Amino acid sequence: MQPLRVSIVEDISEIRDGLKFILHQENTLTFVAAYSNAEDALKGLTEQPPDMVIMDINLPDGSGLLCMQKVKEKHPNMQFMIFTIYEDSEQIFQALALGASGYLLKNTAPGKIVEALHDLHNGGAPMSASIARKVILTFQSRPPKGGAESLLSGREQEVLTLLSKGLFYKEIALQLYISIGTVRQHIHHIYKKLQVQNRTEAINKHFGKPLP
Repeated sequence: MQPLRVSIVEDISEIRDGLKFILHQENTLTFVAAYSNAEDALKGLTEQPPDMVIMDINLPDGSGLLCMQKVKEKHPNMQFMIFTIYEDSEQIFQALALGASGYLLKNTAPGKIVEALHDLHNGGAPMSASIARKVILTFQSRPPKGGAESLLSGREQEVLTLLSKGLFYKEIALQLYISIGTVRQHIHHIYKKLQVQNRTEAINKHFGKPLP
């Protein structure tokens, strides 16, 4: 079997060099290239496509997820494994929605990284244990039937629940550890998904009852 060709997108040089070292130690893996920013990665991965990519999320010049999305438009068979510190459910599901097939945290042991790359190539979806747990819990918390609730993500349901309790945007942001801008974005998406114009209509449609 030909060695798997792997590229790295990571802005921290120590981590980037560590990953390169791991790849060089494995005769079943071949290091192709490493990129420290989204612009170089987009160009390099498109022109010199590997079999799979170890992809960081937070890059100096933009989102690694958006870079991944653009690359997959041109190379849909390229496999991406997210390698990040972020354990937030939104980041996880956005990454999976945009085309990632694996999600590892940066505290993953070298041997597990190699194992995950082979698992990814063989059709698996390798994830750190805590990430897999979040995915399972999110699906378990979703309603089993269709309807207004099934239209909203778990975080959007949380935002709308707090909104129904009379909390202000700032209070919701503090409670969920997100920015006020993110709260506004969630509410915009909620209104759009539920096809409503305001808070009262959203709460009525989602919960099936008027505000107290």
